[in-house]
Amino acid sequence: MPHSHDHGLSNGSGRAKTRRRLAWALGMAGSVLVVEVVGAIWTGSLALLADAGHMAADSIGLVFALVAAALADRPPTPKRTYGLKRAEVLAALSNALIVVGIAVGVAVEAIGRLFRPTEVEAGPVMILAAIGLLANVISLLILRGGAKESINVRGAYLEVIGDSLGSVAVIASAAVIAWTGWLRADAVASLAIAALILPRAYALAADVLRILLEATPKDMDLEDLRRHLEELPGVVSVHDLHAWTITSGLQSLTAHVVVEPERFNPKAYHELLDQMGECLAGHFDLTHSTFQVEPAEHVEPAGLHP
Repeated sequence: MPHSHDHGLSNGSGRAKTRRRLAWALGMAGSVLVVEVVGAIWTGSLALLADAGHMAADSIGLVFALVAAALADRPPTPKRTYGLKRAEVLAALSNALIVVGIAVGVAVEAIGRLFRPTEVEAGPVMILAAIGLLANVISLLILRGGAKESINVRGAYLEVIGDSLGSVAVIASAAVIAWTGWLRADAVASLAIAALILPRAYALAADVLRILLEATPKDMDLEDLRRHLEELPGVVSVHDLHAWTITSGLQSLTAHVVVEPERFNPKAYHELLDQMGECLAGHFDLTHSTFQVEPAEHVEPAGLHP
């Protein structure tokens, strides 16, 4: 009696859409980056340069994300049985580390400017920051649809949110300088941008480390999952239960399922496999699972599963 084994390891159309979103966002970020760097040199604004630095981090992160998305589409091999799907996770971690480095650099320079304020051309800064804000809003609309599906896109989406807030801070500081002449507003805005960046980078890095350490997915209750399986007809108990995330949208589970002896006939066995698969897919959105089915009288050697 054949048994279907569709575990949903690939999603070509979804990944193609992800790459298109990332490519559009990269084009927007790269264009604004050039404008802001030139503008920062022209106007002397550290806040605008900080925003450009954040945009540079976005651009680098988006390049990483695009490369990782392409690698993730490569098929599995005997030596890499999941392919290179974790490349997206590594790209997200690289993005988080780059952002932290830029935020620290901006904060250090901003503290120096608090004590040694420099002249800033407020009018041009305001115009250039407004252009950056418009580009960021467009990028947010492009990336929003994929932010829940891919940690790659989510990293880019969070970065663009930070850029948008950074652009608002730059506009505000330029307005303060134009109306009051208080030059330290530029340094204060730079510190605000750095403060906005760090918590999001930490949150992204924490999610990445959770995946790399193969922790149980944070939205999954293993005990609840165990109860669902043990409520199926013929299931005595479930042990050696492990769940982890391979990459965004791809969670995996293994379990030893102890069943009553009468379930060890071809029809009942296949029915049980289908029931377990449908249970996990329906209640936990988990489509890649591996079960070791054992008769109730089976005793494993001591110490086999620490």
